[in-house]
Amino acid sequence: MDALLLSRYSDLPWYDWGFLYAFARRGVNLLFVPEHVKAGATLQEILSVIPERPSLILGTEWGGFPLPEGLTEVDIPTLTLQEDTFAFTHRRIRWSMLFDYVVVFHAGCEQKFRDAGHTRVYTMPWAVLSELYDGPEQERIYDVGWVGRVGGESYRARERVLDTFRRQFRTNDFWERRKLTQQEMASIYVRSRVVVNVCRDDFPFEANTRMFETMAAGALLVVRDRNEISDLGFEEGTHFVAYRDEAEIVPLVRRYLNDETARRRIANAAREKVLREHTYDARVVEIQALLESDGGRLPAPARHWPEHRVRLTYLDYHAAYGRLDLACRQWPRVARRSLRGGLTGAALMAGAWSRRWR
Repeated sequence: MDALLLSRYSDLPWYDWGFLYAFARRGVNLLFVPEHVKAGATLQEILSVIPERPSLILGTEWGGFPLPEGLTEVDIPTLTLQEDTFAFTHRRIRWSMLFDYVVVFHAGCEQKFRDAGHTRVYTMPWAVLSELYDGPEQERIYDVGWVGRVGGESYRARERVLDTFRRQFRTNDFWERRKLTQQEMASIYVRSRVVVNVCRDDFPFEANTRMFETMAAGALLVVRDRNEISDLGFEEGTHFVAYRDEAEIVPLVRRYLNDETARRRIANAAREKVLREHTYDARVVEIQALLESDGGRLPAPARHWPEHRVRLTYLDYHAAYGRLDLACRQWPRVARRSLRGGLTGAALMAGAWSRRWR
C-alpha cells in the first residue's frame, strides 16, 4: 500500500511523528510532496511528479504545505488527521468536509463533525511509540518528571505548579526549556515516579500526548479532575489520579511517593492499557481496517458540493493559516458564482490581514 502525505518531508514536526514508523511497520510506503513542488500546486500536479500512484491520501493540520486543490475530484480515498480539535472546531469541521475520512484526537468532537454532516468521523486519541516504553524497568530517580511547554499567557497555572515542584521535589531540569526528541522525553518519563500534567489555561481538560507517554512509561499520571482522559476509557483511581484544586497537588504527590504499592498498581495498570490500545501501530491497524471495510468508497461531503462552496472552504483554510496569496486566488472564483460566498470570503481575508498587522 502506498500513501501520500500532503507534506514535504522537511515539514514534518520537530517532535517526530509516530505514524511515520507505524505505517512503515505495517508495510505502508509513505510518499511525500517533493521538496521542489511549490505551495499552491494542485493535487493532480503533485500526483504527476511522485513515483507511484497512492491508494490513500493523508492530510494533517501542521500547515507546512497548504491543502492542494483537487481533493474532491481525485478518485483516491482521502483522510485527515485532526490533532487539536478542541481549538477552532467549527473551522476544522468545514475543512474536514473536503476529506473522505476524519480522525479526531479528542473526546467529544466526533459527534460535532457528524452533526455537521460528515458520516466517516472516528475518535483515535494520541498514541505512543511502543518501542520507547516496552523495555525493562529503570531506576526512577525523579520524584516528579516534566516535559512540555512553559511560558506565555496560556501556561500561567503550569508555571506556578512547576515552580513549586522545583523547590520541593527531585525533578529533571525542565526549566532549561529546550526542545527534546522522543527518545529524550521517554528517558525522562521512564525514570520518573510521578508526572503531574497541567494543561494549558485555555483548554484545561484536554487529554494531550504527554499523558499517554506518561502512562506508557509507567509513571503515575496526576491530572485535573474532569479531564477528557476519563471519556477515553481511563478511570480515576485505576489508571490515574486527579486533583480538584492546585492546593491539593503537592499533598497528593507526597501521598503517592510514600505509598509505592498504590502508585505502582495504578501506574502499571495504565501502562498496560496504553501499550495494548494506544500505540501508533494500533492506530494504523484501525485506519487500515476502516478503509478495507468501506471498499474504496469516497464519502467526503464536499464531493457533492457546488464548486464555489468548495473554493470558499479552501479560501477559509488558507486565510486561517495566513496564506493570503492562495486565499486571494480562490476569491474571484467564489464571488463570480455566489454573492454571499464572495462577501464571506472577503470577510475571512480581511480578518487574516488584521491578524497579520496586530
